[in-house]
Amino acid sequence: MVVTVEPRQGKDVPLLAREDVMLFQDRDRMPVINWVSCQGDDAGLELFILIDDASDSSVASQFEDVRHFINSQPPSTAIGIGYMRNGMVDTVQSLTKDHVHAATALRLPMGSTTGTNPYVSLSDLIHHWPASSARREVLMVTPGVGAFELGNESIHNVFVDSAIADAQREGIVVYAIYALGTGHTGHSLWFNIWAQNYLAELAEETGGEAYSLGFGAPVSLAPYLSDLTGRLSHQYLLTFLAKPAGKGGLQSVRLTTEIPNADLVSARKFYVKAEP
Repeated sequence: MVVTVEPRQGKDVPLLAREDVMLFQDRDRMPVINWVSCQGDDAGLELFILIDDASDSSVASQFEDVRHFINSQPPSTAIGIGYMRNGMVDTVQSLTKDHVHAATALRLPMGSTTGTNPYVSLSDLIHHWPASSARREVLMVTPGVGAFELGNESIHNVFVDSAIADAQREGIVVYAIYALGTGHTGHSLWFNIWAQNYLAELAEETGGEAYSLGFGAPVSLAPYLSDLTGRLSHQYLLTFLAKPAGKGGLQSVRLTTEIPNADLVSARKFYVKAEP
């Protein structure tokens, strides 16, 4: 599992050793086998940046912040760029460690809501993402809307829950930046609050973080991307001995530590294979 260590107060991130970490599967404490800091030879990261084509074109005015973020990543980070549209991801730049080249792949969102659903697109990316020994993480810039009737939360829940389960099953951490959408949905305060709540749920359940550009004129993405850079630089790979899961499936997990001023952030569930 990918685990992010955060300070409860201030900016100093505590250093944790394996024996400082307690993991519970359901109510049972399970042995932590390994706890590896994602630094040096273990810093490998595959990061996909997904831009929603349903975003208002004004978000492109913040792309210089995104380019700076891309170019500031460590050489060990491979970055891909994709655009979410029609329930799929149009990959305009496959994963590459050539950050300068990746930064040039950004383009204006198409501004169309026809057939859009960021959660289905995210699942599409996950289904086509080869397994890797490196961390796999996603940054979505999206209005968080789908091709469904306004207020039809039961349909929306299916899409969100499915994307969360897909990410948890593959150990992929998702971050989301809420951006205004194009058309009438981009001007509905109620709908935008509702969409932000779903993005927050997606991030929280997968061990990531959700940010919001707010309702109105775009503001700088730089503070959010700076926060994300800090989170990526304070991550660990955790290996633990899990209880057998019978037929296999997602299992609840909880992490804690007694180290002062330290919070452990991870996915709420992980996948356990079926017993042989």
